[in-house]
Amino acid sequence: MFDRILIANRGEIACRVMETAHRLGVECVAVYSDADAGAKHVQMADRAVHIGGAAPAQSYLKGDVIIAAALENGCQAIHPGYGFLSENPDFVEAVEAAGLVFIGPSAKAIRAMGLKDAAKALMVEAGVPVVPGYHGADQDDALLAAEAEKIGYPVLIKAVAGGGGKGMRLVEEKGEFQRALESARSEARTAFGNADVLVEKFVAKPRHIEVQVFGDGNKAVHLFERDCSLQRRHQKVIEEAPAPGMTAEMRQAMGAAAVKAAEAIGYSGAGTVEFIVDGSEGLRPDGFFFMEMNTRLQVEHPVTEAITGVDLVEWQLRVASGEGLPMAQEDLAIRGHAFEARLYAEDVPKGFLPATGQLTHLRFPAGARADSGVRAGDVISPFYDPMIAKVIVHGPNRAVALARLRAALAGTEVAGTVTNLAFLGALAAHRGFAEGDVDTGLIARDIETLTQMPEVAARHAALAGMAALDLLAPDADAGFHLWQPLKRHVILGWGGEEHLLKVQVLSDAVQIWHVGESEIEARRVAGHWQIAGLPAPEVVHAGSRVTVFDGYGLNFDVIDPLARAAAAQGDGNLIEAPMPGLVRSVDAQVGQSVAKGDRLAVLEAMKMEHALLAARDGVVAEVLASPGDQVEAGAALVRLEAETGAGAAA
Repeated sequence: MFDRILIANRGEIACRVMETAHRLGVECVAVYSDADAGAKHVQMADRAVHIGGAAPAQSYLKGDVIIAAALENGCQAIHPGYGFLSENPDFVEAVEAAGLVFIGPSAKAIRAMGLKDAAKALMVEAGVPVVPGYHGADQDDALLAAEAEKIGYPVLIKAVAGGGGKGMRLVEEKGEFQRALESARSEARTAFGNADVLVEKFVAKPRHIEVQVFGDGNKAVHLFERDCSLQRRHQKVIEEAPAPGMTAEMRQAMGAAAVKAAEAIGYSGAGTVEFIVDGSEGLRPDGFFFMEMNTRLQVEHPVTEAITGVDLVEWQLRVASGEGLPMAQEDLAIRGHAFEARLYAEDVPKGFLPATGQLTHLRFPAGARADSGVRAGDVISPFYDPMIAKVIVHGPNRAVALARLRAALAGTEVAGTVTNLAFLGALAAHRGFAEGDVDTGLIARDIETLTQMPEVAARHAALAGMAALDLLAPDADAGFHLWQPLKRHVILGWGGEEHLLKVQVLSDAVQIWHVGESEIEARRVAGHWQIAGLPAPEVVHAGSRVTVFDGYGLNFDVIDPLARAAAAQGDGNLIEAPMPGLVRSVDAQVGQSVAKGDRLAVLEAMKMEHALLAARDGVVAEVLASPGDQVEAGAALVRLEAETGAGAAA
């Protein structure tokens, strides 16, 4: 076993690797960027090395600097985590050339699976079934369009070097193909430095089922399957293991195909063979097709660990240090069921827009595993993926595990930024999901229901008002003012509206709140508040935001009337950056007439492209940003001419 390793990553995966390494007695060296100087993974490490600026290209993608840090600190090996350099064969070769061990597969294996088109050709040779499509090197637009017609719509355009849904577009009819092709290429070029794409048949009721494999360079085993069908824009949201409805016959067929794929390239370490499954007629041994192989540890690996009892990071370290496979195929078995939900900082009502902000409060319930790279007080940075945590549960069967997932999500508390927690809760409660009737289109079909925000009751608003006015722990005489009950008011914002709340503080234990037409009594009994006769949930007040921890977290803004008046003077004709990011393109031109919904610019932030659209019909007055500009949240990008005449009055 190694004595000391360097972890060439950040966030929750760096923390996850350190936990196992430390348990095995292995020292860990962390690397960090300017933005991560105080990060959790830096605090956990035995040593930490600063490697550059906040942007990944200035730090976590600088392979030569990372290798130098490993050598200077006496490391024997480098663990890449996932993302960044984990699937970069040039980095693997540089690590080995420096006399270090790369904890992962060989450069040859990564190259074999790194390009989707070449990987599919290799799988055909190995006898692994693949989806019908065009995987050729000729990238002529007309040829690709002709191949799409030959395959038959709907089709998927996919970046050959892709992953995580980037550079992928669904095209349902011929007229949409060219624009989708341009968009996919642009995103692929940004994310991977390679704009080449392939075109595949879109499976009607697709399920995304992947098989965890592990090899020692000669032999490989599989650790069963994971179902990752709950996706939004090709990004996984909730994963589970094993797959619901899986038969022993199909499990054997998929496992054998995955092992065949791994052994065909002499795979070493942890990897995942991903399949698209036609679920229109149930799971059948002839209804799955190879999509790609991820030559690294996957984000969702904890559900496999939960059902097998295997620590995959420990296996990685043991095999990389020269040991053989820790277990044979016949020794591996499935025990129970597991789920993983990905908790992100994102604004669901605004189309799942990635969010930033300081986590003023973060707490996970007992009984659930929470893999996280952040703590209360940490900042969600615009430079990296906005994941807060992975919440993982296990149970003796699917029903129990799902009930535990619902409870874990309901008991998770996050304040300081908006999150997708309520969305995850709605998914966990979805009837079709509960019945195991899942496919990759489930979220899109039921998006309106799943994104309905929890309803704010008058008792929630009253509790938020108590926190805003610092009335949760009043003094014994706080309820009296000149021998009369103290009357106060506060303006709170929620649901896009402002609300005036009034309160009469009768004593240190009784308050009467007026919320709209409702009169709510708050009474303190045995040291705990009861609001409208119900126990008050936890509440956090930080800055101008109050979060009540009910309904997955209800956020209230404490409105300052003076600030509100100043904001009302703002220019309503501006199109502003909703978050910090890079201006990828500007479509608007001065004097151009635009219609509501027209794309005016594209902002790249948190590894995704976001189209900024015109909110109304109008004429472009000014273009205030250029492609390549790095802008802050709220930066003005495009200004429309002010509306005049009858149109403005309307």
